[in-house]
Amino acid sequence: METTVEALEGNKVRLRVNVPASEFESAIDAAFRKLAREVRIPGFRPGKAPRRLLEAHLGSEVAREQAIRDAVPDYYLKAVEAEELDTIAPPEFEITSGQDEGDVEFDAVVEVRPQVEIEGYDALQVTIEDPSVLDPEIDVQIDSLRERFADLEESTTPLAKGDYAQLNIKGTIHDEEVPGLSASDFLYEVGSRLVVPKLDEELEGKSPGDMLQFNDELPAQWGERAGQEVTFSVLVKETKKKVLPEADDEWVREASEFESLAELRADIRKRMESVRLIQANLAVRDKVLQAVGAKVAIDIPEPLIQQEMERRLHNLLHRLEEQGASVEQYLAATGVSQDQLIADVRLEATKAVKADLGLRAVVAAEQISATDEEVEAEIARLAERSGRKPAQLRKEIERGQGLQAVRSELSRGKALQFLVDHATVVDEEGKPLDISFPEPAPEAPPETGGDGEPEEESEA
Repeated sequence: METTVEALEGNKVRLRVNVPASEFESAIDAAFRKLAREVRIPGFRPGKAPRRLLEAHLGSEVAREQAIRDAVPDYYLKAVEAEELDTIAPPEFEITSGQDEGDVEFDAVVEVRPQVEIEGYDALQVTIEDPSVLDPEIDVQIDSLRERFADLEESTTPLAKGDYAQLNIKGTIHDEEVPGLSASDFLYEVGSRLVVPKLDEELEGKSPGDMLQFNDELPAQWGERAGQEVTFSVLVKETKKKVLPEADDEWVREASEFESLAELRADIRKRMESVRLIQANLAVRDKVLQAVGAKVAIDIPEPLIQQEMERRLHNLLHRLEEQGASVEQYLAATGVSQDQLIADVRLEATKAVKADLGLRAVVAAEQISATDEEVEAEIARLAERSGRKPAQLRKEIERGQGLQAVRSELSRGKALQFLVDHATVVDEEGKPLDISFPEPAPEAPPETGGDGEPEEESEA
């Protein structure tokens, strides 16, 4: 089989394919076998009539037409692979020779992924939020832990948000008591909005012995009763204030595994810094993708946008199905119309395609590639995720001509890391940031004796 490629306008190419008559004979044989299963010949079971008889009965042109219909798409795929074309849309076929006899020749006009060149990709600057952990943020974490060990003490000062009130409460609708809205000695935190919002408003500033009477609608948390107006009668029996323990070493020893407040603060700082660094690195990757995509200045082919939109919409539908929700419920919950959703998905899909083209440009410019070992490791990782054997998955990927797709995905991942490694990361004020993870502390060497050998524990 001979192939040639001619570049056309609009990211299209014309792929010319010549299939020798001798090779095309196998396609004609396959067509006769297919026809034998569909055509009844007296004296023969379906599929058993010989080619010579079928040819005499149907004519040779019928099988040749069938062979062209069935085999040309397969020859096209082989030609695409041989020419290493990165097609992004279905082809348009034209049989140019061989309809009746001889070599079969056809043209396939198909759109391919555009190749772009970008400049300045190795000196990107991205801005993220400073991941540093400040002392007041640690104070908040300490106070949150103190809240868990707080005590309630009786108080005579007017109630404020965060205080507790011991209530006798009764809720009625048309003088009928509502189940779940009446209780005695009900300990309630002011500001929690656990019953109705107006209860919190009415309680603020009140003291023991005060009586409250008001109406309010039940919020959504009350399910079928939501929206019903309820009359509340409330007696404030006692008021209590939350008293937090003193943040000192003694409390730390009781509340944690640490011996001092300084050790606890150091641990909180370390954990927060670790989370912040992870978030910062993820933010940098996102910003780098946006930056390299912004350098792609061509009109994006519509098939690429449509493919990315379909992928994103499919993922959205899949997530909604897992949550037992419909698209209509999602639109109602987000307040977004269907047209706006499609427009938003299209915008994000276009950005994603631009970023992908930018990464491919970096792969080409820096001659980045994935090794065979990296490909095998990725197949093993995919197999583990799907609960399959690597060898089985590899065969499926090879059958689907997906091995190159895996290699390309890995190469783009390495290109992204190249961009991240060469990017300058700054905060909102333009100051450089170091978002590298600290090196683990080296292990202490074993204690040695006078001869330099590790000391052994003496037996008792």
